[in-house]
Amino acid sequence: MDPKDKERVLVEVVQRVFDHFADPRTVEQALFDTIYHERRRIESGRGNGDGAGAAFYDRIYREGARASPERHRELLKDIITAFAEEVAGHFDPRVYALATKTIPTALLALLNTLSPLKLVTGGLGNLDDCFRIGGETGAFKAAASHGTTILVPTHSSHLDSILAGYAIYRLGFPPFVYGAGLNLFNNKLIGFFMHNLGAYKVDRRKKAELYKDVLKTYAGCTMELGYHNLFFPGGTRTRSGAVEQKLKLGLLGMGLDAYVHNLMARKPRPDVFIVPCTINYQLVLEAETLIEDHLKEVGKSRYIIEDDEFSRPRRVLDFVRQLFSLDSRIHLVVSRPLDVFGNDVDDEGRSLDHRGRPVDRTRYVMQGGAPAFDDQRDQEYTRELAASVVRAFHRDTVLNSTHLVSHAVFGWLKDRNPGTDLYRLLRTGGAEESIPLADAYARVERSLAGLRARADGGAVRLDESLTAKDIVALVNEALAHLRSYHRQPALERRGDRLFHIDRNLLLYYQNRVAGVA
Repeated sequence: MDPKDKERVLVEVVQRVFDHFADPRTVEQALFDTIYHERRRIESGRGNGDGAGAAFYDRIYREGARASPERHRELLKDIITAFAEEVAGHFDPRVYALATKTIPTALLALLNTLSPLKLVTGGLGNLDDCFRIGGETGAFKAAASHGTTILVPTHSSHLDSILAGYAIYRLGFPPFVYGAGLNLFNNKLIGFFMHNLGAYKVDRRKKAELYKDVLKTYAGCTMELGYHNLFFPGGTRTRSGAVEQKLKLGLLGMGLDAYVHNLMARKPRPDVFIVPCTINYQLVLEAETLIEDHLKEVGKSRYIIEDDEFSRPRRVLDFVRQLFSLDSRIHLVVSRPLDVFGNDVDDEGRSLDHRGRPVDRTRYVMQGGAPAFDDQRDQEYTRELAASVVRAFHRDTVLNSTHLVSHAVFGWLKDRNPGTDLYRLLRTGGAEESIPLADAYARVERSLAGLRARADGGAVRLDESLTAKDIVALVNEALAHLRSYHRQPALERRGDRLFHIDRNLLLYYQNRVAGVA
């Protein structure tokens, strides 16, 4: 973001959030609620170097305890300003140019060192062989030519931010403004690039509603200035491995907010378009930690995981090593753009109803002949948009061999152990420690037939391994992945039987199929 625009956005964010608090009672409540939540956050993270934050809130509390209503307003504005300045990202074109040149070079260097066979058979190869960008890329570019776009991907791994950013560059777009978890800035090298590539900080430990208001307003103001945005509408990585079913509506609704503000300001290009996309892996770096967290049902208290595989550089390196050595594929699939009400958008930027007929989207927000906000109406529009995004996620999810084979084996486990509680099944494995290979082949074949029929109807996408390989080759590919990277194999073949070793991982990978099939 241009430095002049950054200052303009900061001023606008502070004023807009502050203007929400006209009543002295709401000012006092917001002030002391925020102090309470921030002090709890700081107390729970003692030793993490937030002494300055503790001193700031101690001062605000001492002054606020005996202050007048007018002083309460000034103190609340101080907190809003501090939040806004903490969130704000900045952009350095020189760093962006360096990063976009370095990323593919670094990945190909890994390919060189980690898969010597490729050197023997033809050199470094092409990064596109591993990371494939597909779907409605032309429609994405067309939407960007008509207005501001918001890219909203599925979220399985911290690698998603890097891959989505690289895809944006590969598609020829300018850098997008995007929110990244504060924990990712703690790594000095990654933090340096994120600071200078347009990222703004999102501290998911902050529970105060005031902080969330600042985040949403910051994103909305950047959209109004024409900056394309990227954020993950699921809010955090999917713990279960399934495709997201429920989305966070706060940030998603800021597209509509920006659209109405643009109409009010009579901007020549007021439109804001939502572009769903899916990021699909055969292996997920943090799968073990995520599924464990899901099964412990502590997602709320551990909303941000500090100690997963991404935090350990050696695990990241090992993960990338396995991806390249196995010729593993990562698919990023761009969906058809949507307007802020959830309607499909054609390449000319027109909104289409469910029958494909053009509709005038400005009429959705008109009151008395002028654009206006209506909280109840706008919340319903955002819910409809979220439903459209979820449908796009399911339609453009790419399933592959690890998902299919895990689904077949886990289904066999449940069938062989009827009435067994899920947690007991995961812990003990049930009555039999292995499945006959012939049974596995039969189950995979039946499941594959159903998935191919759904894919033919456009309900889901399949990796080429599910469309081109025979059952034996497909199962072998899945087994190679499922035994390669994780601390212990999910499945292991011994003779003519498959042994289910890590059933948590089987559940994680099979949930991708269960969530869309």
